[in-house]
Amino acid sequence: MAVTSEPRAQEGGAAPRHRSATRSLLRLWPYVRPVRARLFSAAAVAVVASCLGLVIPLVLKWMVDGPVAHRDPGGVWLGGALLLALGSAEAALFGLRRWLVGRPLASVEAAMRADLYRHLQRLPVSFHDRWPSGQLLSRATTDLMLLRMFLAFPLTFLVVNGVTILAGFAILLSQEWTLGLVLVVPAVPLVILCSLFETRYATVARTVQDQTGDLTTVVEEGVLGVRIVKGFGRHRSQARAFRALSDQVRSTELHKARLLATLWALIMTLPELAIGAALVLGTVRVADGDLSAGTLVAFLSTAMTLRWPVESLGFLLAMSQDAATATDRYFDVMDAEPATAADRPRPTRTRGRGEEGASGKDDTGGEDGTEGEDGTGGEVRTGGEIRTGDEVRTGGKVRTGGRDGPASKYGAGGRDGTNGEGAADGLRFEGVEFAYADAPAEEPPVLRGVDLHIRSGETMALVGATGSGKTTLTALVPRLHEATRGRITVDGRDITALPREELRALVAVAFEEPTLFSATAGENVLMGAADAGREELLRALKVAQADFVHALPEGTGTEVGEQGLSLSGGQRQRLALARAVVGGPRFLVLDDPLSALDVHTEALVEAALREVLASTTALVVAHRPSTVLLADRVALLSGGRIAAVGTHQRLLWESAEYRSLMSGQEAEEGERSP
Repeated sequence: MAVTSEPRAQEGGAAPRHRSATRSLLRLWPYVRPVRARLFSAAAVAVVASCLGLVIPLVLKWMVDGPVAHRDPGGVWLGGALLLALGSAEAALFGLRRWLVGRPLASVEAAMRADLYRHLQRLPVSFHDRWPSGQLLSRATTDLMLLRMFLAFPLTFLVVNGVTILAGFAILLSQEWTLGLVLVVPAVPLVILCSLFETRYATVARTVQDQTGDLTTVVEEGVLGVRIVKGFGRHRSQARAFRALSDQVRSTELHKARLLATLWALIMTLPELAIGAALVLGTVRVADGDLSAGTLVAFLSTAMTLRWPVESLGFLLAMSQDAATATDRYFDVMDAEPATAADRPRPTRTRGRGEEGASGKDDTGGEDGTEGEDGTGGEVRTGGEIRTGDEVRTGGKVRTGGRDGPASKYGAGGRDGTNGEGAADGLRFEGVEFAYADAPAEEPPVLRGVDLHIRSGETMALVGATGSGKTTLTALVPRLHEATRGRITVDGRDITALPREELRALVAVAFEEPTLFSATAGENVLMGAADAGREELLRALKVAQADFVHALPEGTGTEVGEQGLSLSGGQRQRLALARAVVGGPRFLVLDDPLSALDVHTEALVEAALREVLASTTALVVAHRPSTVLLADRVALLSGGRIAAVGTHQRLLWESAEYRSLMSGQEAEEGERSP
């Protein structure tokens, strides 16, 4: 199971060379704004608490130069009580800070995670095709945890420690400026070291977080594909692949640790040397009588108080870089825009497509290669008589080869070629082209000028060789992918002009590879219709011949497990089909929905499915002749175009490619039959 590097390329693979951590972290402000009052209050409380710590050396100075020097026990006890009060107040204020930020920052993390999940649901399928799920999972878990930790601790203490250091050095310089300068001198090399550290650490931090995402992907694939791994005895090779990625993460983490250790060693060594120098110089001056013992004690106590704010700089900067990297990774996803109609060029209606695609004879167009006068062209059966071309039918029913279907005033479309009386026009593809975004420029589009009209109430079977673009064409209807050119309409309305929620309420889909969720069987089916109830659930299960659900331990309330792996392939496919039909959709798109069923179950499903198809407009990808016979007409997709449209019998008579597809399938079924 190879791990794709596409997201790494999209993300840049590591932190940009000139990226500003501050600029990255400022992007969190919209999430922090609602809790800014408590966050600022917490920072203010922490500053007060930290500054109380700087008062303690001043109390010590008073005690040494006063009660201790004058042998006053009462003054010593008073000073001790004052120190205890200051320490208790400092501890209480830090506890208050923790209380102020705990709940709000948990809410910030929850809001960011909810926004990420919501955005992932709105992104096009092409985005998910490029990104391994492990990379997305690591952003929704590890990265957001890092951001919450940053907002709770490093962000506050970068401010608090900065104020504390400035106030502390002001006190030191006011007490004895010569000794104060000794401690200030190391500040210059510390600033330079921190700048160099930030640049190098940012790159390593981004690398390790990306590698963690890759590792998450491997774990997820290994868990979901455990049956394949065990079935082919690949557990050792998968373990080796996992160890290799783990070693990469370990190596990068060690490199990050070495950087942090080097910085921390220097940050701790330079102040210690400065304090040592100040101690020697101060002791000499006290011995010479130039400095009081209390002043030296207060000076050294203040310097020791400043040790933690200075030494924590490396730790805080490291966490800030981790948080900046996590922010960049989070917004890598959030900045991805959902595909809209504005993102693609508008279709150019070209005449004369007939010689490239199908003629009026094939039901897909008249002389202009798109449609006849009635908006559909092609064959219309009325009472056994076959009529071709542009002739308009005005009867109440239009016979289309498989069953009776309702017709508008003009049969399958008005004279304007759009909508008959304007009530229903079915599903239309007009000059539809599609190419994947990551496809090479020289590669032809998957779909090239598809013109097809599925009349209202009609079932159209879509047939083609493997790789001809059938699944891609069906994915365009609910806008899982966006057409590159051309347009698709439902009942005369361009799908790009419809809100996705409204479009997907009109269109139900069932895919060849059914996906079930870690929920009950009933909940999985009812995902197909928000307002469906028990009656609709039972009807859908009956249509899909999924009555096996009632024999499960808890009936429709039985948990089916992750990906529905506790069920057989045919059972999963039947539940997915029930999910598609439960809401009685206006349009139904089925991608080879019966491929995993045995012959007897398939026949039962088809019999029940005919009733559903009688009341909807359906596009059904078919590989078996038995599935094709569910349809009124058949469209042959070849070379990215609709090559022919007609009844099953007619295409068998007229199309060698269609005969080859059907006969090949029949031969395969014959080989599988006992």
